[in-house]
Amino acid sequence: MQQTTGPIRPDHGKRNARDWVKTLSEYREPSIGRSSVELALTIVPFVALWALAWWSLSISGWLAFAISLLNAAFLLRLFAIQHDCGHGAFFNNRTVSDWLGRGLGVLTLTPYDVWRRSHSIHHSSAGHLGRRGIGDVHTLTVAEYRALGPLRRLQYRAYRHPIVLFGLGPGYLFFLQNRLPLGMMAKARYWVSAMCTNAAILVALSVILYFGGVMPILLIFLPSTILAATAGVWLFYVQHQFEATHWENDPDWDLHEAALHGSSHYVLPSTLQWFSANIGIHHVHHLYSRIPFYRLPEVLRDHEVLATGNRMTIRESLANARLHLWDEESKTLLSFSQAKALG
Repeated sequence: MQQTTGPIRPDHGKRNARDWVKTLSEYREPSIGRSSVELALTIVPFVALWALAWWSLSISGWLAFAISLLNAAFLLRLFAIQHDCGHGAFFNNRTVSDWLGRGLGVLTLTPYDVWRRSHSIHHSSAGHLGRRGIGDVHTLTVAEYRALGPLRRLQYRAYRHPIVLFGLGPGYLFFLQNRLPLGMMAKARYWVSAMCTNAAILVALSVILYFGGVMPILLIFLPSTILAATAGVWLFYVQHQFEATHWENDPDWDLHEAALHGSSHYVLPSTLQWFSANIGIHHVHHLYSRIPFYRLPEVLRDHEVLATGNRMTIRESLANARLHLWDEESKTLLSFSQAKALG
């Protein structure tokens, strides 16, 4: 069987994943000053670029469109800050973190309390074959895929196709799916989170429409949101979908082993690493999610074995878009053609 490129599971200095938890706990404390600066460095340019793009509409729609694409990078970073708020890693005060997260959720089109719950489920069940379905990319095993009928196979192939995952999927996720607390419909708090976020988004769009007409929505809001959503979905995908990732069933599944070995270290250029708020250091984040994003590089500097583990370059990550099925025998993620070659 031809092997694809991707991170190779390291031994992390012969230490098991649970041993790292105590070490990583030393990095968990956020700095209120640093967090405030990181927030300002992100939201001030975001608002300024929005205003510049709006003003540019009087000169050229194409210019406004180009500025909106640039602003997508700051919107992506705002989502990363919202992500840290959800983990209680941005401010020590949980109330402040939560309300900041709710406010940012209006900009990112993500109801904060709904997302925080689904993301918590993702962290607590990542790599567990028996607990798939919430907060993850739907992944079948080779055996499960073979047991499907022709129509269900076609549906799964369509879902896993890059045009759907990274073309149609981000827009569907952020514009449609996020409008309802799917999977949590029975609890009022998640309805409140979704509906309040929806109402705030509607008010914001109504104000934009009243003062600027439809063009700011078409040429600024939509392009920046779609591009940021696409980048976010891609990052989430490559952080867990790679050849040597980690999936197990009970009793072999272990929370810490799955976190460390089932998450990649996505090596990005410094500019992209800044805009993605170091989320590429995902193996460390999953093992200890309370570490503020701006302290993750500090962990790698202090512990070289973590810096070299699970590394994946941008070129290597592109090959992962063709891996779709988990083989429980070889413990690798395979393409459809590789799974077929297994017989």
